[in-house]
Amino acid sequence: MRHTSRLIASLLLAVPGLLLAPAQAQTDNYPDRAITMIVPFPAGGPTDIVARLMAKQMGDQMGQSIVVENRGGASGTIGMQAAVNAKADGYTILYNTSSIALSSILYKNLSYNPEKDFAAVTSTATVPMVLLVHPSVPANNIQEFVDYANKNPGKLSYASSGAGNVTHLTAFLFSQSANIDAVHVPYRGSAPAMIDLVGGQVDYMTNTLNDSLQFVRDGRLKALAITTAERSEQLPDVPTLAETVMPGFESGAWQGIVAPTGTPEAIINRLNEEALKALQSEEVKSQLDQQGTQILGSTPAEYQAYISSEIVRWGKVIEAAGVSID
Repeated sequence: MRHTSRLIASLLLAVPGLLLAPAQAQTDNYPDRAITMIVPFPAGGPTDIVARLMAKQMGDQMGQSIVVENRGGASGTIGMQAAVNAKADGYTILYNTSSIALSSILYKNLSYNPEKDFAAVTSTATVPMVLLVHPSVPANNIQEFVDYANKNPGKLSYASSGAGNVTHLTAFLFSQSANIDAVHVPYRGSAPAMIDLVGGQVDYMTNTLNDSLQFVRDGRLKALAITTAERSEQLPDVPTLAETVMPGFESGAWQGIVAPTGTPEAIINRLNEEALKALQSEEVKSQLDQQGTQILGSTPAEYQAYISSEIVRWGKVIEAAGVSID
């Protein structure tokens, strides 16, 4: 009996090691097959382009393909839900945008919590936004625009590519901070909004740099300010809001990578390492520079904290704007 008891005790002590062995092997051999990167937006859009660039570079570095799967719809929530439902083994990751923070505030009936159901890997990039005005608006710099708008309350209108998205909320935050009384005109996407802005049906808009550059270079729109903390190399003569009329103002269409909660920490760290390496590769850097996209990069903990802080920050803006999707 004494020998039997000792045998059982030794087996019980060995069980945790036996259970951990397969998991450890999976981590050590990661990745041993293709990885799926869910992009919660349609193929061909600005987010998809950067995601595919990162997937290609990271896949080459890791010796396994990273296959992009577009799951667009409902402001990105369909793709995010698909990522939440995936097995937390490192073989499904999500290329996310600021919508991961905004959707949790705008959609009251989400079945997932972005802070609890995703494990952050890293921030990747931010697309600067530009305050654009139609040439008919009598202002050639941001101070002149604010002065004109304040002297003409209710006269101006601003476009967005959809109620509650980053183009709307950035313009709302700017207008609110500058005490500008203007009418919001939401559109179904950036293209129709820009068409009406160029046509003079609306007066101003904050839009992503990559959607705006050609219109500015052609002289069809005036760029008065950059909304991110630093100037853009693509428009070096355009000042930031922070350095002119609004110290501390910062808003951009940021992006990053997350995985389902429960993904092993060792795999999260490996993905972080490979993503940061990809961001410093000449291929990725040159492509993002051409688009005017600013490279970020962070630790998993830093990105997790940033997502949480953005939920708090934009929650206040969305409440003030009175926006809700459902």
